[in-house]
Amino acid sequence: MIKNISNLGDAALYCDFGDEVNKDINSQVIKYFRSLKEKNIEGIINLTPSYNKLIISFDLNKTNFKEIKKLVENDNVNEIEMNSVKIIEIPVCCEDTFALDIERLETKLSLKREKIYENFFNKDYFCYMTGFIAGMPFLGDLEKNMRLNRLETPRVKVPKGSIGLTEQFANIYTFESPGGWNIIGNTPIKIFDSSKEENPNLINPGDTVNFKKISLKEYNNFND
Repeated sequence: MIKNISNLGDAALYCDFGDEVNKDINSQVIKYFRSLKEKNIEGIINLTPSYNKLIISFDLNKTNFKEIKKLVENDNVNEIEMNSVKIIEIPVCCEDTFALDIERLETKLSLKREKIYENFFNKDYFCYMTGFIAGMPFLGDLEKNMRLNRLETPRVKVPKGSIGLTEQFANIYTFESPGGWNIIGNTPIKIFDSSKEENPNLINPGDTVNFKKISLKEYNNFND
């Protein structure tokens, strides 16, 4: 539950759920996020969930901090069912041309690439949040023997569709972007579609993702 609600500037609330990063806490963040979003409350102009925080931005011409704080405190989030989320399968090609950091992972994790991929593909991932670049999902939780730090020197350009690992998370680069995550493959599908105004994200907070390994031929033929 929320541990503290405070001002964030003149027109936003900062809802603090604690310092830990885990699925239980994040599920609470997402419940509040979904509940408030579904209610479409007049004056709230943006909701930004993260691992363990929720920022609620509002229009000062229509509401104020006290009114929004009261709504949040009285919101019955237990009515939101987390088991109604989407399960999304993401195809991934792990050919060497896409697996930019597999050798680094083998060295750092002391695992053969076959075992790295076996561990990666044989689990489901929970979407904690999206951000950094539009629609990029932060997916947890990697097993402890699969966790490592970012690259010492980030890349200037990470290809669109790249699948990266860092600490307890996997992610998907929705656009070509600078970045320091350890890249193990690439997906041919579009994770963020700006032509969809209502919800351009394929993956949203609270969704479950599983990855499916595909061949280079399947990758090249995917959108044919």
